[in-house]
Parts: sequence; structure tokens; C-alpha cells
Amino acid sequence: MTLGDGLPLVLALLAAGLASGFMAGLLGIGGGAILVPVLHEVFGAAGIDPAVRMQLAIGTSIAIIVPTTLRTYRAHLARGTVDTELVRKLVVPCIVGVVLGVVTGGHIGAAGLKAFWIAFASLLSLKFFIGQRNWRIGDEIPGPPFIWLFGAMVGFISAMMSVAGGVYVTALMTLYGRPMHSALATGTGIGPYISVIGTLGYIWAGWGAPGLPSGSLGYVNVIGALIVAVSSVYSAPWGVRAAYGLKPRALELAFACFMALAGLRFLISLMS
Repeated sequence: MTLGDGLPLVLALLAAGLASGFMAGLLGIGGGAILVPVLHEVFGAAGIDPAVRMQLAIGTSIAIIVPTTLRTYRAHLARGTVDTELVRKLVVPCIVGVVLGVVTGGHIGAAGLKAFWIAFASLLSLKFFIGQRNWRIGDEIPGPPFIWLFGAMVGFISAMMSVAGGVYVTALMTLYGRPMHSALATGTGIGPYISVIGTLGYIWAGWGAPGLPSGSLGYVNVIGALIVAVSSVYSAPWGVRAAYGLKPRALELAFACFMALAGLRFLISLMS
């Protein structure tokens, strides 16, 4: 079955985009945390080879978040809330980490990627089940080599999970007493580099791989990315409106449950 001749798959991708957009608007967290599990299920329903299904979900997901990360960073930059010096320190290590993550993701296979995703989905789920804490470990973010190692780690994890990486930068800055608005804005600064390099990397890593559906450039399915991107942008405001009717703690618990279920689904498929 190919993506070029299946109306049911196109409809499934539209539904996946609507669902992921709604959840991103509702829960406030997009990227691979929501898209990877959704795309994995859609590609599975389409009969795409399990040997490449996880890589295709991650590569396509990271391509989808390219325009979002670019637009978000520019908006925060215009407001002057981005710590551009910290972004400059993180960019090169992040890119190195992304390259290492893409190479690793392209070679460990679907089972390895699922195991990695399960581990970090479990950690994220646990974090949101526990809730926010005003922890603080210092006043100044350490310089090299700590910041280099941190940047490389963020890039590596982001490439393996298909996320923009901003959540990790935000967490680091708040742990060192930076204001939340500045932390959130600065976290968006590495997103464009991670998503663009990650997309190019997954195209390279999957080039010529057997079992890929039509419309794919390596592990990035261009048709799927376009369909999901358009429909998710359309449905995101629905989730935002729904979110205003819920308490912040309820949103945290909703995201924790979603990540726990996604991790459990991957665990079941890994064991089957």
C-alpha cells in the first residue's frame, strides 16, 4: 500500500493532524511528544513495513515542526525576551547532538527507538504527574564544558524523540533562577536548528531504505507531513479554547496520562 493511491490513508492523516493539533492546543506541548505516537499508529494502519515505521514517524514528525519552531522563535525574538548569548552557546553542541541522534536512530532500528521513546515518555509522564516544583540549584548557569555537554544531550534526545528541545532549556534556566518568560522564549531558540538539521538528517539516514511509502524522502514522508501540518494548524485553536475551560493541573495530568498511554502502546508493540 502506498501513500499515493490510498484515499483512506489520506483521510487517516487528516484525522491524525486534527487530533494532534487539538491535543497540542489543549495540552500546550506539540512536536514529537504528540505526533510520533499518532503517526506511528496511522502508518501502521496503512500497512507500512514495521521495520521503518518508527523511523518514518520520527522523521516526518520532526519535519512537521520546522515552520512552527521558526515562527515561534521569531515571535519571541521580536519581543526581546530571548537570551541570545545562551542560544549562541548552545547551537553548535545541539547540532552535534542532533547529528549523533540521527545516526543512532538510523542504525538502532525500530525496536531501539521504541525503547528510547518509552524511557523518556515515562520520565515526562512522571514529571507531569508530580507537577511543577519551584526547585532552584544555583544563580548562574555553568559555562563550558557543562553547557556544551548539556547542548549535545538536548540535541541527541530531541533527534531521537522528534522534539524541538525547548522544554529542556526552559527547565535548565528555571533551575538557575531565570524568569519563566525568558526561559520559555530562550528555549525556542534552539528549535529551528534542531528541527531543520534533524529533518535533513532523517532524509539522509533513510535514503534508499526498503519498505518506505511513496512520497518519502528518506525517513521523511513529505505527503504525510504536509497533510498533518495543514490540518493540525486548523484544529489547534479548538484545543486552545478547550484548555481555557480546564485548570492548569488538569492539563498537566492530561498530558501525563497521554504520555503514559503512548509509552505503554510502544511497550506492547515492542513485546509483541
